[in-house]
Amino acid sequence: MIQRIQTLYLAVVVILTSALFYTKLATLATRDELYTMFYNGIFSGDTNRGEPVGDMLAFTILLVICVIIGVITIFLYKRRLLQIRIASLNIGLQVGLTALIYFFAHNAGKELGAVYSFSYSMVFPIISVVLLIMAIKAIGKDEALIRSMDRIR
Repeated sequence: MIQRIQTLYLAVVVILTSALFYTKLATLATRDELYTMFYNGIFSGDTNRGEPVGDMLAFTILLVICVIIGVITIFLYKRRLLQIRIASLNIGLQVGLTALIYFFAHNAGKELGAVYSFSYSMVFPIISVVLLIMAIKAIGKDEALIRSMDRIR
């Protein structure tokens, strides 16, 4: 049912994942230059309007897939078992987002000779994983309730 608590959890996951499109992910600093990592690449300067230094196409594609899967999961409320499976898939993809953020920052730091520091938005995928686990538990409770109601009849 769309008005259940798991819908709220899944909606927050979509919002947090979508927020990665608008926040900077990491900052890389050398002695002379400052680089900023956004969802679409690494740029010199503090905005994504500077000169592109690195491309993050794999991260961008994975981020779009995570948002689309999150929205699809919300509307699968009539097929709870499929909803649980897709939410589990989304957990793996969120972990992949976190790993890709670290991977790109680490490689760019080595390549540019820079020290990297992550932004607060690095925890968004981790929070999303926790919320997805909570949503899966709530969906499981709903499924158990529905099955118990069927036995009574």
